[in-house]
Amino acid sequence: MSENINIGGYLDTVNAPWGKLFYKLVWRNINCQDKKILDFGSGFGLTANHLAKKNDVTAIEPNEEMLVHQLRENQYQQLIGSIEKLEKMPNQSFDVIICHNVLEYFSERDRLFNEFYRLLSPEGFLSVVKHNKTGKIMQKAVFEYNVGEALDLIHHGDAVSTNFGTINEYEDYELGEYNQGSFCIEKVYGIRTFFALQRNELKIEPDWLSNMYQLESAVEEIPTFRDIAFFHHVILKPKTQCF
Repeated sequence: MSENINIGGYLDTVNAPWGKLFYKLVWRNINCQDKKILDFGSGFGLTANHLAKKNDVTAIEPNEEMLVHQLRENQYQQLIGSIEKLEKMPNQSFDVIICHNVLEYFSERDRLFNEFYRLLSPEGFLSVVKHNKTGKIMQKAVFEYNVGEALDLIHHGDAVSTNFGTINEYEDYELGEYNQGSFCIEKVYGIRTFFALQRNELKIEPDWLSNMYQLESAVEEIPTFRDIAFFHHVILKPKTQCF
């Protein structure tokens, strides 16, 4: 995973109204209770902390600077490291594995999915949040009015994040091909369908978050809208559950 992170910029993003809305939309489709959960690439610990209200959560994060700003209102185990921590854990250790906005910066995806498959219980699921290139192009063209970068993304190349550097794009279907197809895709949700295109001054209005949560939730599974969302939330299950 990338170590070249703009910690301050990322912290500002997650604390902004649009950052809070992002997490609220992600969490609505991870409805867990009394489960053993792994959050791989846990960042500031927002998702780990949220899920720890009702679950037994283990979080792994390689960047110690991010842990300085860690959210720990609820109890969860925090490990510092990367895939080497997974390789020391017993088989079928978890009911749910979280991997949000990590794979874009992780080069050994087959190796990682091998560990996910080994560590996940047969009836469990894997939650992946990923960038959606079409949504990125929409933001570049509309919100930023950066035609040059939009065209570059259409024809070739990867986007660049101000907080994380180069985003190594991949398509949803590729998640079902890593580690010789160890997982199948059960569901794909769109996140940030509309608010990636809105002016930021709108997003500080008092009712903006609640109104946009209602609107985004209404379209998250409608293909026409999901296909242009900035992020995709993909739920995968072990191939033994695939029919």
